[in-house]
Amino acid sequence: MRLAVVIPAFNEADKIAATVRSVPDAVDEVIVVDDASTDATSAVARTSGRAVTVVRHGENRGVGAAIVTGYKHALAHGAEVAVVMAGDGQMDPRDLPALIAPIVDDRADYAKGNRFAHPAVWREMPGSRLVGNVVLSTLTRVTSGYRHVFDSQCGYTAIRCAILRALDLDRVWPRYGYPNDLLARLHRAGARVVDVPVRPIYGETWRSGIDLRAAVHPIPYVLLRSWGGRLAAEHRARG
Repeated sequence: MRLAVVIPAFNEADKIAATVRSVPDAVDEVIVVDDASTDATSAVARTSGRAVTVVRHGENRGVGAAIVTGYKHALAHGAEVAVVMAGDGQMDPRDLPALIAPIVDDRADYAKGNRFAHPAVWREMPGSRLVGNVVLSTLTRVTSGYRHVFDSQCGYTAIRCAILRALDLDRVWPRYGYPNDLLARLHRAGARVVDVPVRPIYGETWRSGIDLRAAVHPIPYVLLRSWGGRLAAEHRARG
């Protein structure tokens, strides 16, 4: 299966080269989507020592929009599976084979990382992130319809491109809250979703790129919108 890795990045000039080089050689295309960084993210990615496609947004549109741009490029260039890895090196490339395995084996259409299924999560994940993720994951279980998944905010994912074509990607929430919205849309499309244990990576130099006010403000709206959309779709399906 032709495999593409999408790397959304914003001001990651200090980490993007290492992230790009860490992608396994078996990957057919690496797509870095620079979400209007104000540093040298694009230039560093291009000179990372590995063949890479760099797509740059003219203005900052959000991580969800950056991933959608990467997905569209992957679809246009014949990918069959698209993996998302963050530009800050928080995702272990050694977990990639396990992440894509359910798709390759036709057991799932969307596989997402679950750091809470890894024993190191309680030691590695910062306390504020841990609490926030537990709350959002619990709520997303209800709003998305996938009661068996957890760690909804984990961005380490793999998707079958055939299911991507069933989604209206232009309507996916573009900023923080994107994974919560996407899960509900996948449920409406009838996608099979599984969790895969992945290693949490933070380290001593970890910094959050999330503005707390910008993150908290849209989340209730995103969750209610995705929940309402899913319930409406289920009502229409019942006739």
